[in-house]
Amino acid sequence: MLVSWNWLNQYVSLDVSVAELSDRLTMSGLNLEEFHAIDADSCIDLEVTSNRPDCLGHLGVAREAAVLYEKPIKIPAAAPRSVSTKTTTITSVSIESPDLCSQYYARVIRGVKVGPSPAWMVARLKTVGIPSINNIVDITNYVLMECGQPLHAFDFNKLHGKRIIVRRAKSGEKLQAIDHKEYSLTDEICVIADADHPVAIAGIMGGAETEITSATKDVLIESALFSPLAIRNASRKLKLRSDSSYRFERSLDPHGPDWASRRCCELILELAGGELLDEPLFAGVRPPVERELVTLRFQRIRQVLGIDISVKETVRILEALGLNVQTRDGDTSATFSIPSNRRDLTREIDLIEEIIRIYGYDKIPEDSPVPLCASKKRFQDRVSDRVRETLTAAGFYEAMTVSLVSETERKLFTPHGDARAPLCIEHSDFPEFSRLRQSLIPSLLVSRRENERHGQFHAQLFEIARVYLSADKAVPEHDAEPRMVSLVSGRAFHELKGVVEQLAMCVNPIAELTFREFALDQFVPGRGAEVLVNGQLWGLIGELDRSVTDQLDLRDAVTVAELNLAVLEAHADLVPKFRELPTHQASSRDLNFVLEESVTWSTLEQTVRQAGGPLLETVSFGGQYRGKQIPEGKKSYVVTLSYRSDRTLTSEEIEAAQKAVIASCFEKLSATLRA
Repeated sequence: MLVSWNWLNQYVSLDVSVAELSDRLTMSGLNLEEFHAIDADSCIDLEVTSNRPDCLGHLGVAREAAVLYEKPIKIPAAAPRSVSTKTTTITSVSIESPDLCSQYYARVIRGVKVGPSPAWMVARLKTVGIPSINNIVDITNYVLMECGQPLHAFDFNKLHGKRIIVRRAKSGEKLQAIDHKEYSLTDEICVIADADHPVAIAGIMGGAETEITSATKDVLIESALFSPLAIRNASRKLKLRSDSSYRFERSLDPHGPDWASRRCCELILELAGGELLDEPLFAGVRPPVERELVTLRFQRIRQVLGIDISVKETVRILEALGLNVQTRDGDTSATFSIPSNRRDLTREIDLIEEIIRIYGYDKIPEDSPVPLCASKKRFQDRVSDRVRETLTAAGFYEAMTVSLVSETERKLFTPHGDARAPLCIEHSDFPEFSRLRQSLIPSLLVSRRENERHGQFHAQLFEIARVYLSADKAVPEHDAEPRMVSLVSGRAFHELKGVVEQLAMCVNPIAELTFREFALDQFVPGRGAEVLVNGQLWGLIGELDRSVTDQLDLRDAVTVAELNLAVLEAHADLVPKFRELPTHQASSRDLNFVLEESVTWSTLEQTVRQAGGPLLETVSFGGQYRGKQIPEGKKSYVVTLSYRSDRTLTSEEIEAAQKAVIASCFEKLSATLRA
């Protein structure tokens, strides 16, 4: 926000230097970028945060200065005189898209004389970087920079049908704006139209056809409120930004359009003559008269800030900022009404922040004791920490990638198939990256490729982040935007499977993990599986087909896993459990089974566990073989079984268990021992 020092002093008389004012404004939240002299004036460049649109005009900055220096503020009356002729006799206004425009004021002034602006106005606009056009246009820009409410002036006699319609643009409509560029419009863009066609892009820029010229005699002054999201989307889509769109995107004061419209007409009558028709046209919904109420407990100030600020000073500061005391309980508490231009004040803590930024952060002693309450990590964070520690210990590096991907990248890995369309956003700077990712794997694959290009051929990466599956508000957040942990590695399938098993064990050592064969277009046939923890679907694991890795020119085979953190949290048990260390050595035996190709390792493992009896401690994968000496259509699995008890086991006991396993596998799976 560029501020003219001379202009600012019109509203509040300041007997301080520009440098001192800039310092005070910075300490109160309006950070100084720079200030420099322009002719006989000074331009102060302030950084205004997005939650303070009330300071996007000189009056807003003047209010801040008036409160800081306890000075009175002079606000123009904005009371133009009108003639008896009603505005409704010559024009009309209608809003066909109330979701895009909530209110619209139209005032008409007849018989104006368009010409150059007075020197004082030209100088003030020059200081804030706005060139002078003519008195009518300059006045709309002046009021914009005065109060922060955008306006627009139409040459009334160039409006077809002498009427205003606020609507969505029709497909194929185009508009030549006052920057003399033609813009193609879509039905997502709000326009101001006359009876036949658009004459302005709502909230962004007017059209060249109805702009004010030296021949203009009658003007229609627009002052309105538009949807911040609609203005932002249209501005990005058209790659067209303006002082107006910048302000509309930040939610303006709902009571601002009427004052700005009256102020604009007041200046036009003063500088360009003419007559203002009576009773402006209004369309939309009038803003509520009632103000929001917030209660402040005075003792809470010391609890938060660690210093005492008197009740009298507290009330003075808040009232100077425009808040009014509605009810008060002595020196205990008070309820304040919030002015409509301060929509950022909704809670007690917001009022405390207002008090201290005006009172002065520098008045808080460095050693001031502030009561603190020790916090603890959420359960979700504790689980995430365990996951990070486990993966880091396993040799993985954590990655942080952006949530937007291109359509080509999205198709690298589609765990939900084509049934779920991706969510898209308008992103004019990088239009190709417009898809919100449904999986973290594509982003990690791109990161692995970049590592390979820099000579790091064995980068093992993981990421914990959200994926975006639905924008339906009726869908719970954990389903619409689930948090996932995804892994990309060059390890063999069974090695990554071991890492996934370790992830489950790190939060629940007794969790039962099951791997169920799963076919996905991007997986090597037979090298993909669903992962279930305690019977609940957790995610996917698999080896990527070369058709995927070749698209990124990856050198080696890649295995991936994508797991839902919410499922892991549901089965997590972070309380350590005591278990005695075994006092007797385990006895291991290997069995080499020949089975049908359709029998999976998980099926065989489950069968062995069920038959092994109470002495069986672990079942582990010993190897897989296909080829010579194995009949066609079959394969060989080596199973390693470990037996243990609280005493030394006899050979007879182990052999009995082995026979039970062999018999069960033969009966249920037709498995035979390899000769």
